[in-house]
Amino acid sequence: MQNTDFQTGTIKPVEIYKEAWAIMKERYWLVFGIVIVGMLIGGAVPIILIGPMMCGMFLCLFDLIDGRELKFEKLFKGFDYIWKSLLVSVLIFVPIFIVLFTIYIPMIAMAIAGPKMSESELIPFLIGTAIFEIVIVVVMVCFHTLIMFAYPLIVERGLTGVQAMMVSAKAVWNNLAGMAGLFGVGFVVAIVGYLMLCVGLYLVLPLIMMAQAVAFRKIFPKIDTQTA
Repeated sequence: MQNTDFQTGTIKPVEIYKEAWAIMKERYWLVFGIVIVGMLIGGAVPIILIGPMMCGMFLCLFDLIDGRELKFEKLFKGFDYIWKSLLVSVLIFVPIFIVLFTIYIPMIAMAIAGPKMSESELIPFLIGTAIFEIVIVVVMVCFHTLIMFAYPLIVERGLTGVQAMMVSAKAVWNNLAGMAGLFGVGFVVAIVGYLMLCVGLYLVLPLIMMAQAVAFRKIFPKIDTQTA
């Protein structure tokens, strides 16, 4: 099997989440600590730090999946992949910043022109703005879903950032139905967490991350040439 080979038809969303929970339940709080600390550090300077932290989190999760000892300090091994992951992070976060800026432009325009706009002008403006924002969000979600395996591909298959994004997009596209189902289950899990006074969202985040790692291994089975 080559570094860019992948499987199709292996994603069963509910089963993925069941398997993810079975793997992590006895080490849940350690996984929770790794994921939350990784997200906090990565969020400090997203474009630079989120890549190494994501790579580090996947290193830890793969250790757990493979039956190796889970160690918190393994999270920081992600910095070994800082340069490979940088391009992925740039292509994820720069568009987000641009989108946020474009979303705020209509809001600012409305705040300035609102008092001068008639009802017949304001309603179409609000509808147009809402449609624009929905389209942008859908496009961003689709893009991020296509490259969701880029970081683990850098870690497990030793690919460059460009290679990882291209292979991830191809693999997700060829497993589209299963990945859509996985996204749907993850969305439901996130909503349940959010309804638990918002705090629950942080509690379910490790499970969502572990499900992504399990799904990755279903599509990209472990091979001998993987990087440590």
